Amino acid sequence: MPTKATGKTMNRREPGSPPFKTIALLLQGGGALGAYQGGVYEALARANVLPNWIAGISIGAVNSALIAGNPPEKRVERLREFWEAVSTSPLGVFGIPYARSLDLKDQATHSFVNQVHALGIAMLGAPSFFAPRFPPLHLWPPQKPNTLSFYDVAPLRATLERLVDFDRINNGDVRFSVGAVNVSSGNFTYFDSTTHKIDARHIIASGSLPPGFPATEVDGDYYWDGGIVSNTPLQWVFDTRPRVDTLAFQVDLWSSSGELPRDLTQADVRQKEIQFASRTRFATDHFKLSQGLRHAFRRVYDRLPGGLRSDQDVEMLASETEERAYNVVELIYRAKPYEGVAQDYEFSRRTMEEHWRTGHDDAARALAHPEIFQRADNLERFQSFDFSKYA
Repeated sequence: MPTKATGKTMNRREPGSPPFKTIALLLQGGGALGAYQGGVYEALARANVLPNWIAGISIGAVNSALIAGNPPEKRVERLREFWEAVSTSPLGVFGIPYARSLDLKDQATHSFVNQVHALGIAMLGAPSFFAPRFPPLHLWPPQKPNTLSFYDVAPLRATLERLVDFDRINNGDVRFSVGAVNVSSGNFTYFDSTTHKIDARHIIASGSLPPGFPATEVDGDYYWDGGIVSNTPLQWVFDTRPRVDTLAFQVDLWSSSGELPRDLTQADVRQKEIQFASRTRFATDHFKLSQGLRHAFRRVYDRLPGGLRSDQDVEMLASETEERAYNVVELIYRAKPYEGVAQDYEFSRRTMEEHWRTGHDDAARALAHPEIFQRADNLERFQSFDFSKYA
């Protein structure tokens, strides 16, 4: 099937078909940058690479719900509907027009326009997503946890209930997971369709980043944005038992690598990138080491005499040595210099389209490499791919 990005023909694949039992789509948090993930999914859908496990944090949780909560033929449409709604100017006809002919080739002009858009969002909110509280927060008396914020997320709840079929999420066809942090205990929690009945609260809880958004109450406990502890669900998928052969598309909205800052604004941006990249590279490196140790012990175990294999400690170790293989395809958005510190709340239509198009092109480039679909056969039974650095 041709793609806009490459024009190449991709093999059509049935979801979950060999050599991988699980095809996982893992979506990081990052606010307005999340349109990149919409483009990624569009490219996957065009290639008929359909995940059977979708996990997300924050805006990644919203995108995950829009995907898992709709039939395959409606998913891109629902993603587009959401992102076009939230990227509508809160100023209406008085906003800066979204005109493709508007010349933003000059980086300084582009940065200025982006910051004006971001200021509008900060003051007026994003349609169908969040709205400023009135009167302002500092004029209110002490508040309950679910109202202690600058913005009200009731519009997001209404949007999710309109665009997402939660019965579909809970029917088990596609596994669904979103991460949040318990405000009282500080513990990281995953709401998973195999253990929870998912509704809009779980999605909103995963994106309740203070002080902008309030804590979300779920069954008597209050939760904040999962990105406070970990902004990627990668470890959740790696650690889940039983292990199965897995192809994971890890979609990051923040790059852990970047240039040395040259001013305070760049320093602020770089701090955000490092904080919310959440050590994706560390997680993959650590898992590769663990995979290597598991498979090394399996080779030793196969050479042990029968009597020693029945030792209780040996049996315990052997239970961790299943012959499972993992491929991780890393798709990382790398922000443009003009996006600045407001990149995660600059919801303009022009920028949304830029993010979407970049995600589609990055994913199409990765899908054109047949090796990502080949089961890892190295000693660790693990391989990761990042083609964006070759773009």
